[in-house]
Order: sequence, then C-alpha cells, then structure tokens
Amino acid sequence: MINELKQARLDKLKKIKEADINPYPAKCERTHIIKQVLDNFDKFFKAEKELVLAGRIRMIRAHGGLTFANIEDQSGQIQLFFKRDEIGKEKYETLKNLDVGDFIEVRGILFTTKRGERTLNINEYKILTKSLLPLPEKWHGLQDEEEKFRKRYLDIMFNNEVREMVEKKAVFWNAIREFHIKHGFLEVETPVLENTVGGADAQPFATHHNALDMDVYLRISAGELWQKRLMVAGFEKTFEIGRIFRNEGISAEHLQDYTQCEAYWAYSDYEDMYKFLRDCYCYVAKKTFGTLKFEIGKFKVDLGKSWPIIDYAEEVEKQTGINIWKDDSKKIINKLKQLKIKVDIADKGRLIDILWKHCRKNIGGPAILINEPRITSPLAKISPDNPETVMRFHFIIAGSEVGQGYSELNDPIDQKERFQIQQKLRDAGDEEAQMMDKEFVEALEYGMPPTSGHGFSERLFSFLMNKPIRECQIFPLMRPKESKKLSAKESKQTKIAVAIVNKGLGLKPWEEMNTIAHLNAAFGSREGRSLLMKDVVTTGDNEQIKLNIRHAIMIKTAKSSKEILNLIQDAKKEGLIISEFTREMIKTTNDKKVAEQTVKKKISEIEYLGVLIFGKRTVIEKLTEKFDLYE
Repeated sequence: MINELKQARLDKLKKIKEADINPYPAKCERTHIIKQVLDNFDKFFKAEKELVLAGRIRMIRAHGGLTFANIEDQSGQIQLFFKRDEIGKEKYETLKNLDVGDFIEVRGILFTTKRGERTLNINEYKILTKSLLPLPEKWHGLQDEEEKFRKRYLDIMFNNEVREMVEKKAVFWNAIREFHIKHGFLEVETPVLENTVGGADAQPFATHHNALDMDVYLRISAGELWQKRLMVAGFEKTFEIGRIFRNEGISAEHLQDYTQCEAYWAYSDYEDMYKFLRDCYCYVAKKTFGTLKFEIGKFKVDLGKSWPIIDYAEEVEKQTGINIWKDDSKKIINKLKQLKIKVDIADKGRLIDILWKHCRKNIGGPAILINEPRITSPLAKISPDNPETVMRFHFIIAGSEVGQGYSELNDPIDQKERFQIQQKLRDAGDEEAQMMDKEFVEALEYGMPPTSGHGFSERLFSFLMNKPIRECQIFPLMRPKESKKLSAKESKQTKIAVAIVNKGLGLKPWEEMNTIAHLNAAFGSREGRSLLMKDVVTTGDNEQIKLNIRHAIMIKTAKSSKEILNLIQDAKKEGLIISEFTREMIKTTNDKKVAEQTVKKKISEIEYLGVLIFGKRTVIEKLTEKFDLYE
C-alpha cells in the first residue's frame, strides 16, 4: 500500500518537473510566522496587507474552482483559500499535484469566512518541498512504541506532548547555564576523547584514533579531571554541560550517552556546593516548568519546601535495624535475604551500598544525603569529624539519587595511592574501577586549592517530567531495523581470524612464536574491545578470569613470501582486516628503523614472516583453504 502511495506522489513529482517547476527550491520569502498573523489578525485585516506565509500542508480539499487547505509551521495553523479565477487556470490545475505533507509558500490577504474562520486568500503560491511518503493518519499518528522512537520526527509532528518536551529540555539546559553564569562560573569545554578516563566508576567506550594511531576512550564524566586542572591553573569557578558516554546497561533511569553538567568551585566545600546546587534545582525547575511541585512515580515532591539533611548510617539503621559500623557482612546478607534481595557477593562495602539502595527507594525528598561511608566512596575526601565517612552529598528525589557533589581530593599523595588501588581492581577484572592518571596526579603536585564539585545529568529532567529517561531523549539510540542480535554461538561462527606463518624461511621456533604473537597483538590493538563479548568470567568461588576474544583463531603455514603476498592482495580486495609481520620487524622494535629499511625495498623484495587476516568466516576459509594447519 505504501509503495502505491509513494508511486502516486512520484508521478505527481514528475508532472511538476515537466511543468518546469522546481519542487525543491532553496529560497523562501516568508514575511511572518502563522502565530504572528493570528495574534495580529485584526490589524493585518484592516490594512489589507499582503502576507507571505510558509508551512506544511495538513489538509487540502477541492470544490470545483475553489480549494481550501490548512498549512502549519512551528507556531500554528491557518486556513488557506485558493480560487481558480484569482490565481489563474494553470496555477490552479497544478494544485492537483499537491498532497498533505508538502511544503508551500503562499501570498495573500486575510479575510474571515462566513463561519468565522480566519483565512488567507491566496493570490500566488510556490511549492517548497514535494513529499514522497504519506503522513500517518491525523487522529492516530504512530501507535507502535519502537516506531515512535525510530521515526521520532513523525511522533513530534503528531504529539504535542513530545514537541513540548523537546522545547522544555532546551529551556532546562539554558536555565542551568544561566544560573551558573549568574553566579560567576565560567563555561568551559574539555576533551571528549581521552587516553585515560576518569571522574566516575563506569565502563567506557573505546575507539581508535587513526591519525595518531592509538586507542582512545570516550569520556565518562563532563571533564572532572580537566576542570580540576583548571583549578590548579588559577580559575576558581568552572562548569561544563556536555555529552558523556558509559558502556553500561539500559534502564528507565540510565542510558549510554547523555548530557551532564559538572562544576568546580575553588575555596569552597561540599556544604557550600549543596546549598548552591539546591538553589540551582529550584531555579531551573521554576524556569522550565513554572512550578516547584511535581508528581514523580508514587511520590509528590515539592522542591520549594525545606530539604532535610539525612545521615547515611542513621537512615539505614532506622529503616533496617542494621548498624553499618558494627554489624558484619553476614548480618547484612541475612537482612538482605529477609528483604528478598538476592546477593552473590561478600564485600561489605558493596553489601552496604545494596542495602542503602533499598532504603533510598522509600525517601520521596527532596533531601540531602551526607556522611556516606568511606568504604562505599573510596575516592572521596575523608571527613575530619569522622574518618569512616567522606565529604560527599547526594540529592534524593523520588527514591533515587539525582545529583551529587564532593569536597574534592587535592592531596596528590593520597590521590595517587587511591588511583593505584583502583588500578589493581581494574587489573583484577573490575571494568568500572578507575584508571591510574599520572598526568593528573602531577598536576595536583603543583597544588590545587580546596575545591568542591558537583555533577548531575538529564536524569533530573526525566524525573521532573515523570518519564523514563529514554522517552526524554529526542533521538534515543536504536538498533538498526534490519539487524539481528546474534547469539554467542552465531557470533563465533560469523567471523574468524587466520594467522599464516612462513615455513619456507626455516624460522627458528622462537621466531615462529614471536611472529604469531606480534600478529595477534597488532590485530587485537587495531580491533580493540569489539572483539570481546564480555571482559571476564567468574568462578564458583567468585574469582574472575579474563575472557578470550569471541572469534576463533587458526594458525596455518605458507611455503613462501610470495604466497603470503598473494594472500594479502586477495584479502585487500575483499576488504578484510590484515596484520603483517616482516623480517625488518623481528630485527628491531624501533619503528623508525623499520620504516627506513622498508622504504629501500620493492613489495616483491619484502620477506614476510607471517600475516593475519580477519573477517567473514566463509570468505576467510575460501582464501586460506590451500594452506596447511600449523603443526
């Protein structure tokens, strides 16, 4: 059916072009938006002023020599009146080639119909865009939820609630920017691509920088470690609003790429920051929604009321009877079992965190959580009043943490030791542990003043909208419609890597092993984490083992460099991934010398020790079927 409707429109497009009319002109001469015309209708009507409007046709119907239509721009709709005697027979006949969904420019003078409809009497019109697909039915729009996200532009067109959400989100971020600037914060931009990620406990996305030939990460925070460098440099108040990326799961409250605001304030502590941020939330809510009262899930939240201070340990004990300072892991596990919360870990810090997450679901807020245990916040600054707690806060709204802040670490020795502990955890398989950042530690060694910081994301907006965060993104990431999620078995069968060793050179065993090792290392570094289905597997006694790549690797042998060169050329034609290892590469690890020696030779003179090719299994197997398996 859609194909037939599209063909009908293509036929009309052809007729328009045959009439020597450009259906996609670049220029429009609009003088007013529709809302301006409707708001000042009497003024324009009395002046009999010619107006030029433009918009999408939302309705069109002909009655002999008369045609009525409605056009819509972002500001509203207005009725149009076309009369054959007014615009001429030829122009009027061309109206038959217009459809709902087309964009047109119209000129005319206002009048009111007998039914009181404010209308523009058209004396001239121009096609701006000929649409080729019909719009969804007016009263139904898009019904399929996935299709709504996939064709968000149509959902916005038919759903005023979604359109208003888009507009409110713009107001939301502008209000945040206004508030920070008004209080003396300087907006900055920091790198999105990083050698070392930091500022959060999260798994990053990895990619490869072709020009610099190095692997890099997409940032997981809005420039925390960079903004702290700016505190070292002498700036006292900075903030950034930007996109961050975390390679984690999807939920009603979490996405992998989203917008976050982070700010840093020299000569202040976390108490100064939570007072500032509380006022910011109220300002932004009022500016965006015109109110401080919200219904979020099962809670009624009033940001205008006082925000009570909640002590972490006291709240957990009040709700569960567990004293996190005195009770051991076994008692906490038993309590979690009573609460029907499944756990498979014994680490006390993680257990306390799980227990707290149960408790916070019962807090409507707004409230300010303080005195969080050091054991659950290993990178925060220790409180001088209680060395077991840290100088950190969370805002609790509708049972969730929606924003946080710290008195930031500025002791370089302490920071280095904590990074080292985190790096050990990461090396042991904890993908969310932070990486060692030696350059940041060096910056701290030059001295950073006492500083507080805060961070919150568009989750706040989705909470105030009382919608899942995915619905509050204009264009959430979608799996391609034609793609299929592969099972582990299917992914192993789809691609394969084959390393070929040159047996014709009479290589020593260590040279053969060295060749295979270098081929695999080069291949792995170029392809990166995309080769992994997951990073670790866990034993029955909760020990982690690093998982191998998800694709099979075979080793075969060639009889000469010429055979390998021919294979490389065939692999290039197929667009396969290729790693090569030559005599020059085994002689030295100095890339400059390898380049100097290689440039003196023709390709036919290169002595190939081995090659690795990677790609679709069927293609690889066909190219390498003549080579023998390595023994």
